[in-house]
Amino acid sequence: MSKRDFYEVLGVEKGASAQEIKKAYRRLAMKYHPDRNPDDAEAEAKFKEASEAYEILSDDQKKEAYDRFGHAGVDPNAGGGFGGGGAGPDFGDIFGDVFGDIFGRGGRGGGSRSNRGADLRYTLELDLEDAVKGTTVEIRVPTLVECKTCDGSGAKKGSSPVTCTTCGGSGQIRMQQGFFSVQQTCPACRGKGKIIKDPCEDCHGQGRVEQRKTLSVKIPPGVDTGDRIRLAGEGEAGANGGPAGDLYVQVAVKDHSIFQREGKDLYTEVPISFVDAALGGELEVPTLDGRVKLKIPTETQTGKLFRLRGKGVTPVRGGSPGDLLCRVILETPVNLSKDQKELLKQFQESLDEAHHRHAPKKNSWFDGVKKFFDDML
Repeated sequence: MSKRDFYEVLGVEKGASAQEIKKAYRRLAMKYHPDRNPDDAEAEAKFKEASEAYEILSDDQKKEAYDRFGHAGVDPNAGGGFGGGGAGPDFGDIFGDVFGDIFGRGGRGGGSRSNRGADLRYTLELDLEDAVKGTTVEIRVPTLVECKTCDGSGAKKGSSPVTCTTCGGSGQIRMQQGFFSVQQTCPACRGKGKIIKDPCEDCHGQGRVEQRKTLSVKIPPGVDTGDRIRLAGEGEAGANGGPAGDLYVQVAVKDHSIFQREGKDLYTEVPISFVDAALGGELEVPTLDGRVKLKIPTETQTGKLFRLRGKGVTPVRGGSPGDLLCRVILETPVNLSKDQKELLKQFQESLDEAHHRHAPKKNSWFDGVKKFFDDML
C-alpha cells in the first residue's frame, strides 16, 4: 500500500511553517497515542503515520528531499534516504529503485554484507512541569537484539553458515541480457553470500530476537513537543553482525490545567472580582516556581494582560527565560441574594447619573453604533 502524502497526514499545507507542523503533530499525537487508545489498532496506525510524517517534515534537510522527490527521497529502503543516519539522500540509489530490476542492485560490493539496524522511535508524554524543569524517566522499548544463542550468526550452536554455491559467496550473480551483462542479487542466499542449513532454534535463522528493554532517559530542562532525544546504539540490532541503529525519544507535552505554553512563554487566565477590578488589589497567582503577588491597579478592564518577567521557560538550547503572562478575566457574581441584587440596582442607578464618566468604552461604542445607522439613512 502506498503511503499518504506527509502534509496530508498532518493536515497542513505544503508551505506550512515549522510551528504549524509542530502544532499539527502535537494535536494528532495527543489524540491517537497508544496510552490513550489501548487495544485500538486503527489509532496506533494513525499515531505511527503522524510520527513518521513529523520526523521528516520537522527536519529541514529531510523535508527538502521529500519536497523534491517524495517518499523516495526519504525512504531508508531506497538505498540512500535518512533512515540509516546518513548525511543526506543518495540520489543515485533513488534512481536505482527505478532501474534496479534491469541493472541490478549489487554494484557496491557483494558477500555477506552487514547492515546497520533500523532506528526506532518512542513517543514520551511528559507533564509540563517535567518538561520545563527536566527529569529522568525509565521507558520500556520493544526492539530486535542480537541472538545470544547463536551470537547473531543465525546458525544452530555448533554449526555455522556455509558459502552459497550459487553465487560463490559474492551475493551477486551475472546474467546476459542481449548486449548487456546484468548483475542481480543472488536468489538463493538473497545477497548474503552464505546459507544457513541448520538454523538456530531461538531466532529461526534470523540472528536477532525480539525483546523489551528498559532504558533510563535523561530529559533536559526546557524541552517541548516535537523535540527529540537521540540514544545512540539503542535501536534495532544490525543484520549479519552490523551495528545497531539509534533510538529517538520524541517528546509530547501534555495539556496543563492552568498554563499554556507558547515557545518560552507561559500564559494563564486569572479570574478577578468586580470589586478588585474597580478598586484594585493584590492577588496571589501560581507559577511553576511557586506563588507570587500580582498587583491589580484600579479600573482594570477584563482581558488586560500582565507580564511577570522571567517566570516562563528557559529554552532547552539556552538563552534567557521567557515570561508568564496573566490575562485577568472579570468574573460576574452568581447566586446573588435578594438584598445583593437590590444593592447592585442601586449602584447601577448611581452610575447612570453620570454614565459618560463611569463607562467611557460603553458610551463610545453606542455612539459608534448610532453613527453607523445614521450613515445608512
